[in-house]
Amino acid sequence: MGRPTDREILARLVAFETVSDRSNLPLVDWVADLLDRPGVRIARQPTDDGKKANLAIEIGPEPGPDRSGLTLCGHSDVVPARGSGWESDPFALAERDGAWIARGAADMKGFLALAIGRAADLDPERLVRPLALLITHDEEVGTIGARRFVEEGEEPGRLPRRTIVGEPTSLEVVRAHKGHARVRIEVEGESAHSAYPHLGRSAIEPAARAIVALSELRDELAAARPPGGGVFETVPFVPLNVGRVRGGVADNVVPDRCVVELGFRPLPGMEARPLIERIRDAVAAPLTGVEWSLELVNESPPMETGADADLHRWLCQASGQEGSRAVSFATDAGWLSRAGFACVVWGPGSIEVAHKPNEFLPIDEFRRAGEVLDRAIERWCRA
Repeated sequence: MGRPTDREILARLVAFETVSDRSNLPLVDWVADLLDRPGVRIARQPTDDGKKANLAIEIGPEPGPDRSGLTLCGHSDVVPARGSGWESDPFALAERDGAWIARGAADMKGFLALAIGRAADLDPERLVRPLALLITHDEEVGTIGARRFVEEGEEPGRLPRRTIVGEPTSLEVVRAHKGHARVRIEVEGESAHSAYPHLGRSAIEPAARAIVALSELRDELAAARPPGGGVFETVPFVPLNVGRVRGGVADNVVPDRCVVELGFRPLPGMEARPLIERIRDAVAAPLTGVEWSLELVNESPPMETGADADLHRWLCQASGQEGSRAVSFATDAGWLSRAGFACVVWGPGSIEVAHKPNEFLPIDEFRRAGEVLDRAIERWCRA
């Protein structure tokens, strides 16, 4: 009995409801069981609570000191599929108008299905260099699994350096992306009955002044043209977004607390800390005399791989692409590149349909991606 088809693997993957508030262990266990055989090394990296895990699978010879071979990386989690708009069960693969439809079909279980299928096909004894498959958890909520893999795992120093990080790029080869840092500002006040406002102190009003200052900083960042921004054609700067404001309990109570949540996206070569200090400086004046705090909640680093990197050049040639591409969203490649992986981001499906109802993956694109991965494994693991 042969291995499941690529379509069957994709159907099984999307059936696992791996939204971020649920465990990904059923998916991890299924993949490990499918690929487990002599010559395959399987390592799980569980979270402290044991509810989730990263999965690293190596096939073929032990990696050498040059870390040659190929790593295929993808995340197991998907965003929720709540709300209206779905025309079919989001966790059951459907076919319509030449596309697979399901939550995660494009972002990014389509790539995972192809990677798993190819790993299942391989005879470990016929590889001259290893193929590795890395499946991470919680990419959608801040590349948390990739960060744990890099900072706490035992595998980062041994997996092959050349890495394809699967994301829906419509088969365009991406060698650079921005990071994403999430910041929380908390402003404290003192509650009171709104009929006696002199007995309290609003937290919302100084927070509002801070938001105005943040909008001014946003405009300053948008006007700047830092080095490295040119590869991002539509947004060649660091975008800053105030995404959520929470405060108060009722309109007849002076609010004693207000939380402002914002994010910014540093360019390759930038560190988050200097930008955080600019945010701190911007809000310091409007928050004078008020108790407040600023916290870096989560960081996903930017990524850039040289245009002359051999995997980038090879994949561009295999995909028929001329020139470099960059995207403004963050991926697991940010943390992996910090650990010495030479990453490109590439995969079937479009980011424009990710996170939306009726997310879809063109079947022809899925097939062509599989053919390119076949050639990549032949080039980097067999030749």
